[in-house]
Amino acid sequence: MALRRFGVSLEDNLLEVLDDYVSKNGYANRSQAIRFLIEKNVAEQKWLCNHIVAGTVIVMYDQEKKEIASKIAAIQQNYTDVILSSSQYYINPNSCMHITTVKGSAFRLTELSDRLITIKGIKHGKLVMSRAD
Repeated sequence: MALRRFGVSLEDNLLEVLDDYVSKNGYANRSQAIRFLIEKNVAEQKWLCNHIVAGTVIVMYDQEKKEIASKIAAIQQNYTDVILSSSQYYINPNSCMHITTVKGSAFRLTELSDRLITIKGIKHGKLVMSRAD
């Protein structure tokens, strides 16, 4: 694999955002951060296909907001074809971690995770997948 150098122009505001990203994530330089972001984007685009994958959807939320658990359950009712298991863990008196284990087409799992992660009140959410076919 050859290393090619090229110049990239960015507006000042984007350059500031990039520098902040480099600093917060501990990258050695801008190039390393840009490489990571490009590779991440390429990998995520590959998941938009219909490969069979397995993984987890993890969401964190304030357990005092009871409506969030109800919304998670309602969404999951529409995805029983891909959900293997679902469990929740009480991390501390305020935080709940909900883990949904899934297997199915990458597109369908991405659709499910997007619906769960965008529930109002979710503090953090992430989908992790690995090809299973």
